Amino acid sequence: MSKIITYGVIGCGMMGQEHLRNIALLEGTRVGAIFEPDAAMAAESLTFAPGAQLVDSIADLLAVEGLDCLLIASPNYRHIEQLETLAATRPLPVLVEKPLFTDPAHVSRLDAFRASYPAPVWVAMEYRYMPPVATLLRDADAATGGIRMLTIREHRFPFLEKVGDWNRFNRYTGGTFVEKCCHFFDLMRLTLKSEPLRVLASGGQDVNHLGERYAGETPDILDNGYVIVDFANGTRAMLELCMFAEGARYQEEISAVGPKGKIEALVPGPGRFWPAHLGAPPVPQVIVSPRDPKGPEVRDIPVDPTILEAGDHNGSTFYQHKGFLELVRGARDTAEVSLEDGKMAVLMGMAAQISMTEHRAVEIAELL
Repeated sequence: MSKIITYGVIGCGMMGQEHLRNIALLEGTRVGAIFEPDAAMAAESLTFAPGAQLVDSIADLLAVEGLDCLLIASPNYRHIEQLETLAATRPLPVLVEKPLFTDPAHVSRLDAFRASYPAPVWVAMEYRYMPPVATLLRDADAATGGIRMLTIREHRFPFLEKVGDWNRFNRYTGGTFVEKCCHFFDLMRLTLKSEPLRVLASGGQDVNHLGERYAGETPDILDNGYVIVDFANGTRAMLELCMFAEGARYQEEISAVGPKGKIEALVPGPGRFWPAHLGAPPVPQVIVSPRDPKGPEVRDIPVDPTILEAGDHNGSTFYQHKGFLELVRGARDTAEVSLEDGKMAVLMGMAAQISMTEHRAVEIAELL
């Protein structure tokens, strides 16, 4: 049997625990050490990684012998400083949650890290690995004859409560269109095979969190908006986000259209939020609609129930970890989601936030 791969984990809140559940499904893996400063979350994490050692700092974690790789699932604003700590102390292969950074001033620090870090880094863009989305990515060119327009709609539940309520404020998250939507900007670049030129967006905070107070402050995170992106190859994409629409049957609806036809991916939200009185949750689907001959073909894309129950992202966290494990084992040479991918997704989100605030189109070159 292959060597058992031992993970060190930084951050075991809601998303960190989803990672732990999925690591546990992978053969030949174990979690060796966990740094989680919240005592309740640290204790709960041992439910999913019972053999792990709890430590009191990142320095203590990096001193644990036998670690083969690292996972960073801490609050967004900690990612850059923690990557820099790894680089200075123990540069192991790392899977780092999105977004990579939250402040434009972090770009130069990220570039310096990327130029010198000797081990591979994989950015956690889970939405690429949702089975219906992966099917769309695989079949899009054949179905469309070359995509000209891409539309992504997410109608979902509001931001959940997290430790210390850090996700209620732009200064910690980077803003909703960075925190939540960098996934979708990553999908745009990947699907359209081109780089973004400019972003035009409109959004606001109209419903959610308006009555909440934290240390006397009202949350400033946006809860809805539209974003249009022009790409260098002449294609265009649009994102529609609404975070007070959890009653929808499908959470994500992605459509790509070209001269030959249209392909759509429909992704339900977390099964734990589906009302029991409505019966079984919706099954993910891909729909291919050619122009000639007309007539949509509907394909169900079911997900293994064990994998589905291990998280809130339609099984994608498992498939992402499977790829990362191949990277750590040396079965693949490079990370499938690079630091450049992570950087550009954040910059697109930042451009959207600026466009909403300043009521103008924002050139991506302004942020580079």
